[in-house]
Amino acid sequence: MSDPFANRGNRDASVVNPRPAGTAEGNHHSGPTRPGHSGDPFLIGEGMRGGYGKADILNGCTLAVEKGQIAVIVGPNGAGKSTAMKAIFGMLNLREGSVRLDGQDISALNPQDRVKAGMGFVPQVANVFPTMTVEENLEMGAYLRGDDFRETMQQVYELFPAVADKRRQNAGELSGGQRQQVAVGRALMTRPKLLMLDEPTAGVSPIVMDELFDRIIEIARTGISILMVEQNAKQALEIADIGYVLVQGANRYTGTGAQLMADPEVRRTFLGG
Repeated sequence: MSDPFANRGNRDASVVNPRPAGTAEGNHHSGPTRPGHSGDPFLIGEGMRGGYGKADILNGCTLAVEKGQIAVIVGPNGAGKSTAMKAIFGMLNLREGSVRLDGQDISALNPQDRVKAGMGFVPQVANVFPTMTVEENLEMGAYLRGDDFRETMQQVYELFPAVADKRRQNAGELSGGQRQQVAVGRALMTRPKLLMLDEPTAGVSPIVMDELFDRIIEIARTGISILMVEQNAKQALEIADIGYVLVQGANRYTGTGAQLMADPEVRRTFLGG
């Protein structure tokens, strides 16, 4: 198979940092993995404490999801929801706690090696290469793979047929909902065991939101675990196997989606009554 990245060059300004003073640590090397704990869930970020600079955003929160489950994180603005996702993905150094996936403690791995270990992450914004075509975006998702990824790409197109119809079109020309589908599809190209989504329905219409949630359910049915931060809390908890309400970087409530929806205090304080 020919190299899909040949002659591609740096066509997209969004993949470079024009100002050297960025926050990414490109020279951060991974440490070793260690065995997880007996009885661990498929994924667990346990007792996570950390933040930016000297300030802690996470204050001992724990998030877990079993294989093929959908876990949803909700809470007020500033609760640490997205920060918790970044900590699990290795984008935030923890002062305390650990992250364990599929029987291994991966706390010392950098984000690139967590992708190799089976994590896929879709950030809320800047999650597509806008001047690359849809197909090129998906190819970028397969960058770490050394095998023939055409079957996976076809599966992505079957999951998102509207995106398949626009495979030769630049991703930046798509609607917000279609761009989100491309971003999720690119993460699926890595063949993840765990897919993390940071507010996947932000800025899309209610109809597109329902469609995205339907596709997320389909993905989970294939055995991929889903960990999702979502601003549309009611709708997200309706599809959640387990839900977490974070407040000031700590767990306030934990339960099934149905349990949280039925809790009067959760409904009053976090779901608008």
